[in-house]
Amino acid sequence: MSRRVVVTGLGVVSPNGTNVSEFKNALQNGVSGIEYIDNLKKLNFSCQIAGKPNYNKDYLNNYFNNIQLRGLNASGLEYGVIAGLDAWKDAGLSLVSKEEEPLWEAGVIFGTGILGVDKFREAIYKVDNNNVRRLGSTTVIQTMASGISAFLGGMIGCGNITTTNSSACSTGTEAILMAYDHITSGKSEIILAGSTSDSGPYIWGGFDAMRILPHKYNDNPTEASRPMSATAAGFVPGSGAGALVIESLESAKKRGATIHAEILGGQVNSGGQRNGGSMTAPNSMAVQKCIQQAIVQAGIHADDIDAINGHLTATTKDPEEIKNWTQALNRSGKEFPYINSLKSLIGHCLAASGSIESVASILQLKENFIFGTINCEILHPEISSLVDRSRIPTKTVYKPLNIVVKASFGFGDVNACIIFKKY
Repeated sequence: MSRRVVVTGLGVVSPNGTNVSEFKNALQNGVSGIEYIDNLKKLNFSCQIAGKPNYNKDYLNNYFNNIQLRGLNASGLEYGVIAGLDAWKDAGLSLVSKEEEPLWEAGVIFGTGILGVDKFREAIYKVDNNNVRRLGSTTVIQTMASGISAFLGGMIGCGNITTTNSSACSTGTEAILMAYDHITSGKSEIILAGSTSDSGPYIWGGFDAMRILPHKYNDNPTEASRPMSATAAGFVPGSGAGALVIESLESAKKRGATIHAEILGGQVNSGGQRNGGSMTAPNSMAVQKCIQQAIVQAGIHADDIDAINGHLTATTKDPEEIKNWTQALNRSGKEFPYINSLKSLIGHCLAASGSIESVASILQLKENFIFGTINCEILHPEISSLVDRSRIPTKTVYKPLNIVVKASFGFGDVNACIIFKKY
């Protein structure tokens, strides 16, 4: 019998809250973190809004030493370190001093899509201007994808697996499941899992060029992200990081740790870019199979699910996602679970989305609420034909929850689905 796995720490850096307390309040009160960004207008973006975490640079002194701050120019690294160290502290864990042995049973699995794009740009200009000697000694560690896990692993003193995964929008959810698998197999006791995504035009520009971002809401930023709505106009880009401390139940009990939730299991798969799936579109058969196999692996029944935190990006794929859920669960109408989309409040945080949304899922489970999906007062007709309006609240609903499912579906036709249970 595989070991039980729990979540003992949470950390988040989100457009609508740079710590868990702020984030939870924003969820419960429907506070959006999407804002107008003047620089995007100057760069001639069609979509001039985004979800970007806001904090004073002095705030970084709480997480980085003076040497680490020297030349730091990687927003995703900042977000990931803040969220990761906050989660570690929330779990009641301490950092190992440089003179001690590493924590042999503790590791880090922290994903990203790309890291340190602004540092890359800085480096390119210096190289092109024959100033390679002025790059500084931290350019490599700020721009290598595994820089985030390496930073966190070194700060904490982890002696177990320390790695970075990358699977587009599924990255964060996949990282949590990788940690779950590592612990159930007995290879680790504690893993800091999560994901991060840089901010800025060099991340968001490619999506603007694809014409999949909304461009009619530059004067009304908080109304732009409209998952499941009849007037959805594309996803709003976002950024940030989410982090969870994943731990064996035995270890958590031994430490007397506070347990936020239990992870029952999950599934990761791919549609192989076949049967309608492509680099940018999901294979519905694979999505449904991912959901169904996650349920089997978790040892529950589809009827046990109280709520779903969907991928739901406010694109034309939202109705298809709802259809996939109804078919995978064999539940529809008033029998369908509650479902919501965090992207209505913070935009699509890309590689960070799965981890930030997992933190939101666990907060709902622990605090017994379902946050509302804003801007979807008028549902897409294909969605309203499948699911009863009451299942998609636009304002927070307070009610007991026992099982919440989080799923992410990413570019490359990759899927991840995880099942959390109240402990």
